[in-house]
Order: sequence, then structure tokens, then C-alpha cells
Amino acid sequence: MACSGRGGAQRQDRRRGSRVAERFGRMSDETPSAYLARLGKMASGPQDIATAALMLAALDRPEMDLAPFRAHLAEVAEAARAEAAFALSPELAAQGLSALLHGRYGYDGDQVRFEAPESADMISVIVNRRGLPVALGILYMHAARAAGVKARGLSAPNHFLLMIQAGGGEAVIDPFNGGKIIEHERSAKPPGMASAPRPISGGKQTVEQVSDIEVLLRLQNNLKTRAQEANDIPRAVTVLQRMLLIAPDKAPLWLEMGRLQESIQVLGAAREAYERSFQLERNMGDAANEASLALQSLKRRLN
Repeated sequence: MACSGRGGAQRQDRRRGSRVAERFGRMSDETPSAYLARLGKMASGPQDIATAALMLAALDRPEMDLAPFRAHLAEVAEAARAEAAFALSPELAAQGLSALLHGRYGYDGDQVRFEAPESADMISVIVNRRGLPVALGILYMHAARAAGVKARGLSAPNHFLLMIQAGGGEAVIDPFNGGKIIEHERSAKPPGMASAPRPISGGKQTVEQVSDIEVLLRLQNNLKTRAQEANDIPRAVTVLQRMLLIAPDKAPLWLEMGRLQESIQVLGAAREAYERSFQLERNMGDAANEASLALQSLKRRLN
């Protein structure tokens, strides 16, 4: 696994990582597809989110040995657990996470290749130590939870933030900018960790607390959007299929799948996707109505 190179400290980390690999890095017999399908059948509560992101990236590299990457994630978790001070206050947790991921491992926002698909691919993010806000947020969530700090994603307009809870307090941090604490006034005060995910408005911004599955979907949506912008619809379909692996009950995703399949004249698959969308949200929302109309139109074409 190539690294971006930060001198002796990273070489030392890689040597330490090889030792961690002996204990934590061995792959099970479960394939990435099987892992993600199993994830899709589970509740939407906290997951091993970094491993899930790694498995999504692995689908593009079926022959790659994932053990070094799993070892790196295990090493980050082990280093976070060693910092007991993380759990004393949200400020200490934020400082500790920044020192670990930004300072020690060199993770930072990818300002140069922000639009590149690699910035939303966890394997490339680990190799390059650069990524999109949501990709880096997943690593911060991984480290925080290993240290016993509650962490949850916050979806903001054109950005992704993280809420952490420690020592009875909460803080919002920005993984894309070194894990800096964001003042609530700048981000529109988000709902407390104990409350159910919901949008909340303030000023010109809206912040929404999201589940781990929704974080992973946002990560993949970056790849799908870039494929669509490049007019690579087959690639967009592939990414959307992966999104449906982890969120098989999301009617809007099936509706979008139907539209993409229809756009490339894969009409049988389009029909199945529209039907699935309608069945999942029958008489319950806009997706059902749109799926019904799309299905009727498609049936007229097929007849």
C-alpha cells in the first residue's frame, strides 16, 4: 500500500501497522458484497462504518488484499483507545481526534482533487491521506467510537460535519479542516445526540443528523454524481446497485435505478426497479406516485 509520505513518523506507523495486521488485519471468508448485503439487512444504528466504506471501495478491486487497510483502521482505533482523555470533554475529544488523524496520520481535506472520484473512495483516501468531508468524517467517527466517544454525522448544505459527545457535552467538528470545532452559530445548532435524526434550520443553513447508512449513501452518491456528470451511466448504475445493497428498502433509490436503467434502454430492469419502488412506498409518498407514473409509461412502451 503506497502512502503520501510524511517522513519517519509515517514509516514508524507503517511498521507498527504491520504488527497490528498480525492481530487485526486478517480477512474473513466474507466477500465485500456479502458483508454489505448483511449490513443492508441490519438496523440503521451505529455500524462499523469505516469497514463498510472500505468494503464499498473494494468492490472495484476484487483482487486487492484488504488486510493492510483493515490493519490501518485497527491501528487508528487502537491509538484512539489509548487516549483516555478523549472521553473527558468534547473539547479534549476534538483536540485528540485532530492530533491523531490530522497530526499523526496526515489526513486532510482534498482541496486539489475535490471533484475526483478517488476522494470518495476509502482505499484511495487511506493511501493518499486526502478525501472529501464525508470520507474523512467516516474515519473520525471510527476513531471517536473506538475511544468511547459518541459520534454521529451531520449533513449540512454542501458539507459534512460531525457531532461528538463526551463528558456530558457536545461539539461539532469539521473533519475536512483538521477536525476543528465549529461554533454552533456558524453551523445552525444541531439536534442533541439523544434526539431522533431530524432537520433543523437556522439562518441560511440547515443541519440534519443522519444515520450511518445515510452517511455511507452520501459517500457513494458522490461517486454516482461524478459518473452521471461524465455521462457514464453504466458506472452510475453500478454505484447505485451498491447503494441498494446497504439500503434495499429505500424507495427513492429504486425509483432512480428505474430511471437510469430506462435511460440506457435496459427496460426489463427498469420495470423491476419501478415496481420495487412502488411496493416499498405504496400510497406513502412521492416516490410511490412517481414510480407508478413511470411504470405506466414504461408499460406502454413495452406493449
